[in-house]
Amino acid sequence: MRKVNSIAAALLLCLGGSIAVAPVAYAAEKCPIEKRKSKAVGQSASKKVQKSFQAYTEGNVDEAIAILLEANAKNDFDKAYIARMLGNFYAEKGDMATAIKYLKSAVDADILGGVDHAQTLRLYADLLIGEKQFKESIPMYYKWMEFTCKEDPQVYRRIGIAYSEQKQWDKVLEVADQGLAITEKPDKGLYQMKLTAYFNQKKYKEAVNVLEVMVPLFPDDKRLWVQLAQFYLMTEDYTKSLATYDLAYMNGFLETAGNITRLTQLLAQNGSPYRAAQIYSKHMKSGMIKEDEKTLTILAGFYHNAKELKQAANTYGKAAAVNNAGKLYLRQGRILTLDGEHKSAITALKKALDAGINNPGEAQFELALAYLSLKQYKSAYKYAKLAANDKKTARSAKSYIAYIKEKARVHNVTL
Repeated sequence: MRKVNSIAAALLLCLGGSIAVAPVAYAAEKCPIEKRKSKAVGQSASKKVQKSFQAYTEGNVDEAIAILLEANAKNDFDKAYIARMLGNFYAEKGDMATAIKYLKSAVDADILGGVDHAQTLRLYADLLIGEKQFKESIPMYYKWMEFTCKEDPQVYRRIGIAYSEQKQWDKVLEVADQGLAITEKPDKGLYQMKLTAYFNQKKYKEAVNVLEVMVPLFPDDKRLWVQLAQFYLMTEDYTKSLATYDLAYMNGFLETAGNITRLTQLLAQNGSPYRAAQIYSKHMKSGMIKEDEKTLTILAGFYHNAKELKQAANTYGKAAAVNNAGKLYLRQGRILTLDGEHKSAITALKKALDAGINNPGEAQFELALAYLSLKQYKSAYKYAKLAANDKKTARSAKSYIAYIKEKARVHNVTL
């Protein structure tokens, strides 16, 4: 097992390192299963029962059923006993509807011996839930617990499933807690049931509490780490979300492009854009993250935030080239200008105009500035005048036109 990290260890300490075990609820002087004595079938049915069982043990289920269907049961006990056998045989054949019919008859008779009645109750309940008769299965499970004076975490889990299918989330939480109270070992299924119930009730903080218990109990379950990080995001606890994603990443638990993207976005938002870029680039090279316009733009944004201007410009250029995106060439041009790479900026900005952008004046104004920096006043004047025709850049462009004219005059350049 992997070493439990600091967060998991801290969460485990909160549990006190133990699982509470509740006392059995069905305490009685004598349990109903103990009061119910076993009986034998009557003489008239006995031969058919024995012959049927013999056929069954030889693997002839159809023959075993046919023999029982011919049995002449004289009393209620014999009828219930035969119905129980038929229910079991039909269940083995996969004919669940018929199995349920016979098992219901045996259960309703409520006359079989203690062990037989208990087993019939449990099988009947299991078949009901298997056939999606969720509402009908619940009372049968409770009858089984009452009759046997036993509480079984697996039974509580099945009841929880039945309530979940009916979207009775408060009931799900109730039975999950009842099951967890008596488990000797942590039951992941019951915890997951609680998590699902809280999620469906939109009680995300309560869901976080459940996951904070689950992660240290099951530290090697990759999915739980991701779920905890996601729920921290949903509750706007970005610091814990980042810490959890980061620990999960270091343990090798983030195995999808979506999870790597969330981690890197959180890193970038919390002052580590260069590390975000390194991680994102690594997984793009490995093929986990597909290299396309969107992902290259995200990577370029990380480099830009990290003030790695050369890498940002280069990556925006790659992103722009995928679909000839003018807006991305514009970003590339602006960053190149900021980095003092005016000639390269001019190339990128002209590509932006050729590809088409919503406001051409944005690229034209940047071109004017780039040419001005290169002391190419005629070209600077040309693009400043063009930018003045765009409402978005008109004011800025007009303010530079006079300045460019003056610079041209001083340097004896005819515009």
